[in-house]
Amino acid sequence: MAKSFIGGTTTVDIVQKQQYSTTSLHGVKRSFYQTNNGLGESSSGEIDDTAVSQTSLKRQRPQVVPKNRLEASSIDKVIDSANGQLEPAQKHQSTQSLPRPSQNPLLSLSHPRYGLPDTLVRNLAALGINSIYPWQSSCLLGRGLLEAVKNLVYTAPTGGGKSLVADVLMLKRVIEDPSKKAILVLPYVALVQEKLKWLRKVVEGVRKNTENLNEVGSQIPKWYRKHDSSVRVAGFFGGSKARASWADIDIAICTIEKANGLVNTAIGDGTIVDLGVVVLDELHMINDGHRGYLLELMASKLLSIERPVQIVGMSATLTNTEILAKWLDAKFYNTKYFPVPIEEFLVYDNSIYPASTSSAFLKTASQLNLTQPTHGIRPSRQIQKSQYKELQASLINSVVSLAVETAKAGYGALVFCSGRQGCQSMAALISEAMPVNEIASNDVLDRRKDVVNAGLTTEERDIVAEAYDNGIIRVIVATCSLAAGINLPARRVILHGARMGRDLIGPAMLRQMRGRAGRKGKDEIGESYLCCQKADLEEVTQLMDADLPIIESSLTPEKRGIKRALLEVITVRLATHMTAIHEYVRRTLLYHTMGAKDLDAMVAATLGELIGEDLVKVDSYGGYEATSLSEATVASYLTPEDGLFLHGELRRALSAFVMDGEMHIFYTFTPVWNPGNVEIKWAVFRNEVDSLDESGLRVLGLVGVNPALITRMANSAKPLPESTPEEVRKARIYRRFYTALQLRDLCKEMPIHVVARKYHVPRGFVQTLAQICEGFAAGMIQFCDKMGWGMLKAALEHMGDRLKAGARADLLELAKIPFVKSRTARVFWESGYKGLRTVAEADAKDLVPVLLLAQPKKSRLDGDEEAKYHRKLLLKAEIIVGAANRLWGTVSGRKERQQQVEIETDM
Repeated sequence: MAKSFIGGTTTVDIVQKQQYSTTSLHGVKRSFYQTNNGLGESSSGEIDDTAVSQTSLKRQRPQVVPKNRLEASSIDKVIDSANGQLEPAQKHQSTQSLPRPSQNPLLSLSHPRYGLPDTLVRNLAALGINSIYPWQSSCLLGRGLLEAVKNLVYTAPTGGGKSLVADVLMLKRVIEDPSKKAILVLPYVALVQEKLKWLRKVVEGVRKNTENLNEVGSQIPKWYRKHDSSVRVAGFFGGSKARASWADIDIAICTIEKANGLVNTAIGDGTIVDLGVVVLDELHMINDGHRGYLLELMASKLLSIERPVQIVGMSATLTNTEILAKWLDAKFYNTKYFPVPIEEFLVYDNSIYPASTSSAFLKTASQLNLTQPTHGIRPSRQIQKSQYKELQASLINSVVSLAVETAKAGYGALVFCSGRQGCQSMAALISEAMPVNEIASNDVLDRRKDVVNAGLTTEERDIVAEAYDNGIIRVIVATCSLAAGINLPARRVILHGARMGRDLIGPAMLRQMRGRAGRKGKDEIGESYLCCQKADLEEVTQLMDADLPIIESSLTPEKRGIKRALLEVITVRLATHMTAIHEYVRRTLLYHTMGAKDLDAMVAATLGELIGEDLVKVDSYGGYEATSLSEATVASYLTPEDGLFLHGELRRALSAFVMDGEMHIFYTFTPVWNPGNVEIKWAVFRNEVDSLDESGLRVLGLVGVNPALITRMANSAKPLPESTPEEVRKARIYRRFYTALQLRDLCKEMPIHVVARKYHVPRGFVQTLAQICEGFAAGMIQFCDKMGWGMLKAALEHMGDRLKAGARADLLELAKIPFVKSRTARVFWESGYKGLRTVAEADAKDLVPVLLLAQPKKSRLDGDEEAKYHRKLLLKAEIIVGAANRLWGTVSGRKERQQQVEIETDM
C-alpha cells in the first residue's frame, strides 16, 4: 500500500512507481476497474501498485520508432529541506457510508410510498439506479409533491442526483393520469438529445394506468388516441426530425424556446388543460436576458391559468431558493450532498497547493499573492520545468503535465480552456505529450489531436463521448460552455486559467466545471485543479470567495423581456384587459423584486410601445387585441424586435421577390440573429459575390448588400461599424447574407466539412446552422401564413422540403425515407433507386452495398467486427425498405382516391 503525505494525496501519485509493459493494448477492451490485468482500486481509494499487463492479443503490430515529440514534465512530492523526508500525508476525506435500502426501506423506489410501477423500477435498476440517496427520499416525500398538488424548487450540486427527483415526479404524474402530459425543459440541444435517449430507456415497457381514462375526461377521443398504454416521449428542438405533435406525446423534452412555443400554442387552442407537470432544469438561467427569461415568461403563464400545473424547478447554482419558491408557490429544498468527494487544488508557478474548502482555497491564493508568502504555505507537489520551448510557460506546462499524468494512470481528464482557439492549441500540445509505445504510422499520431478539436458535428461528439466513457479517449479539451452543455464526468478536472475569453468566469460557471469531477459509478474520488498565473491570483481569490449570484428577473426595462411577455399573453388571449394584465404581472418573479408603482409605470410604457409599433391594438371596449403582425411574431418564436425587422424584410420581398433563382429564398430562411457568432471572412464573401449569377446579384440589391462595400472590407482590416441603429441594421443584413451563402451550399449537397473549410468555420457550426435554419424556415412559413401572404408561403414551403432533405429538388422523394438524406439519397439515385417505388420493390440485401458507398470512410475492421457492421447495415436496409413501402402505399392510395374522385366527377 502506498504511503500518504500531507496535501499530496492524489489518485495518480503511485503511477510514478509503476513499470509499463511495451505490449500493445490496441483493440483490446478492458474493464475500467479490472484488477487482474490493469490498474486496480484499493479499499481506501488509492491506486494499487499493479503493473499493466496483457497476455493475449488478437493482432500484434510491428514496433515503430515514433517521431520526436514533447514529453510531459514529471510531478514530484515536495521534500522537507530539514530532514530530506517527505512530509506525512493528509488522508482523503471520505464521505460517510450511506444507509442501504435494507436499513432504510424508503431508499428503494419500489417502496409503496412512491407508487411507481415495477417495470419502471426495474428499468431504473438496469440503468444503475438501484437505490436513492436519503436527500432524494426526503425531498420526494415532501407533502403534496407525489400527489402533484404542490410545486417544488430545489438545489443540489452537479452530480448529486437532482435530475432523478424531477424524473420520478414527472413519470408518476403521466403514468397515474394518462390524460396528462409533461414538458421537460433543458437549455441546450445536446442535453435534450441525451435526455431523450435516456428517458426512452427508462419508460420502455412501462404502461400507463388506463383503467379510468374515460373518467378523467381527455379532450382527445378514445378512437383517435394511439397506443394508449405506452409512455410516448419526443424531443422538440431546432432542426429536430421528429414529426410528433402535442396530441401524439406524453412527455415532451424541449429546449427553452420550443417549450415556450408549446405552452403558447396549448393556451391558444385550449389544450393546456392536458398539461400536468412542467420541469424547469437549470432554473438559474432565468438571469440570462438572451434566452433564460423565457423560463420566467412560461412559468408566469402557467401560474395564471385556471387549472394548476405542477412546476418543478431545479439547479446546482441557486442561492435565493426562498424567493423563487415564493414566486412559484412551491416547497423548497436545499442540499449540498456530494456522492463522490472532490479534492481541490490551486496550481501556480509549477507548484500544486491543496485546499479542501473554499476558505482554504481563498487563504492559499491570498498568501501566494503576497510579495513574500508566509512560511506556512508550501506546495504539496512540484511540477518540473520543461526543457521544451512549447512548454516553457508554467501555466501551459502545468496543464499538460496534469492531463498526461491522469491518462497514464488510466483515468479520464477534462481540461477547460477559455476559447475555441485555446482548446485547439492545448489539445495539440497534450496529444504531442501523450506516451506512445506502438503506433502503426505517424499519421495515427497526428490524428489523435483531431478528436478533441472544437466545433465537432453531432456524430463526432457522440463518438468522442462514447470513446471517452469507455476509456478509449483519456483526455478531452473543451470550452467552458461544455460544463453546462453535456454530461462528461472526469476523475480530474483541470482549468486552464480562470477566464472565458477576456472575462473572469463567474462562481456559478466555476461550480459547474468543478462539478464534473468524480461522478458516482465512475470514480471513488474527484480532483479539481485551477491553474492560474500571477496576474490572476487576486481575482482568483475573489472568485473563490464569491457567493453565487442572486437569481433576478430578466423582465426589467433594460433587458426588454417585459415587452415579449406582454405581447405573448395578449396574443394568446391569456390577458386582454388591464385588470388581467396586472394579474399576470403579479405572477412574475419581477413582481417580488420591484416596487408596485415602478412596475405599473413600466407596464403602461411597454403597452404604449407595442401599440405604437402596430403589435397591439385597442378595441372599442378599451381592451387589447393582437394584430396580424403580433400573431405572426409569436407563432414564429420571435422577439418583438426580430419580428419587426423580419416584417420589414419580407415586405420588401413582396414588392420584388427574385423567383428565377434560389438565393432570395435562402436569405429568407437564414435566421435574423447570428448563429454561432461566426465572423464574416470578407475575402471569402467577396469571392462568393463575384461568382453570383444575374439573379443572385439582383437579390443583393433588393436586400441592401453593396458589393463595393464588401470589396472595401476585404481590403481593409477594420470591422464593420455598428455604432448607430442604422449601422447595426446594416451589419445584420450583411451577416445574414453571408450565412445564407453557406446554407445555399449545403442545399447543393456540398458536404459539411467542405462548407466549413470554404468559409473558415468549424464543422459543428455548419451542422448547427442547417438545423437552426430548418426550424427558422418553419417559423417563416408560419409568419407568412399569419400575415396572409399565401403566395410567398407556397414558395417557401417548396424550398423548405429541400432544406429538410439537404439536397437538390430531384432527391426530395427519396429524402422522405428514414436514413436516406443528402449524400445517401444521392448515392441511391446514382445506383438506380430514383424514387419510392424502386426502393420499396428492392431486396434489403441489395441495398447493403449502396449503404456502404454512402458511409464515411471506415478504418479497416477485422472479421468479427466487419460481420457485425454488415448486420447493422442490413437492419438499416430492412427499415428503409419497410418505410419506402409504407410511403409508397400512402402515395398510391392517395393517387387512387384522386383518380376515383375524378372518375365520379366525370360521370
